[in-house]
Amino acid sequence: MTAEDVRPVDEAAPRATAAPDAGWTPKLVALDIDGTLLAWVDGQTEDYETITRPVYEAVHRALDAGAHIVLSSGRSPHGMTRIADLLDIPREDADQLWVVASNGAVVFRYPPMEVVHEETFDAAPAVAAVLEHHPEALVAVEERGVGGYRVNRVFPEGEISGEQIITEVDDIVGEPVSRVIIRDPAATAEDFLALADKLGLHGTDYVVGWTAWLDLSPVGVSKASGLQHVCDRLGLTAADVLAIGDGRNDIEMLRWAGRGVAMGQAVEEVRAAADAVTAPVHEEGAAVELSRWFPPAGD
Repeated sequence: MTAEDVRPVDEAAPRATAAPDAGWTPKLVALDIDGTLLAWVDGQTEDYETITRPVYEAVHRALDAGAHIVLSSGRSPHGMTRIADLLDIPREDADQLWVVASNGAVVFRYPPMEVVHEETFDAAPAVAAVLEHHPEALVAVEERGVGGYRVNRVFPEGEISGEQIITEVDDIVGEPVSRVIIRDPAATAEDFLALADKLGLHGTDYVVGWTAWLDLSPVGVSKASGLQHVCDRLGLTAADVLAIGDGRNDIEMLRWAGRGVAMGQAVEEVRAAADAVTAPVHEEGAAVELSRWFPPAGD
């Protein structure tokens, strides 16, 4: 998600070391972005979007070995193409990249952007229920084809990308959407977790981020469902997948994959869903895990 910061974790927590099966090698690598490929920093701006050399090289070693790289994020499609460009994927003359966006609600190929699968839902009842308890909350829906968002008020700088178009809430959710963001800078993640439990959010799936950031998605849709769509198209199964992530929106993906790996700074709920825990993002945990399966030459 785009509103993730880094929390310390218990470094003594157990870490799995065994592969799913002897001789197993990932055929598809699903990578979260924020908190996995990119480190979240307070007061982030677009300038924080940089890929470190160890992560870049590890991704390209996986490509050299024939693995598919799939970016899998809560970000909107527009917010993910820049990361693909920073990674220089797809390579020249390679097939279009597969990308799972909006927590699985949108699957697209790139470049150029070609949406191949999208799930939508009526978000109005759930948004109204949340706003009853958090009337000052910010609401956003991606403005497809423009690269910005329709918002009821402007979000804090750096939290969503592209132009923010001020729109009445009734118009924001007046038609089916693939994902809604609700953000209350005055609340906490715990506040939103308690609210989601209280409301039930019937007919809607939700993910709460590190802060008071709520993603509403169609029922049954997650990064795992989006990745399953990609696997079906590639003739692969979940058992072929290495997935790496750090947020609550990664839990289904980590459980679903043949090997799910949580970043070292992830909260315990996420770590418990994973087969293993790698180093934190500031220690390039994604590169550490990828190097296990795709080591540098000479190792």
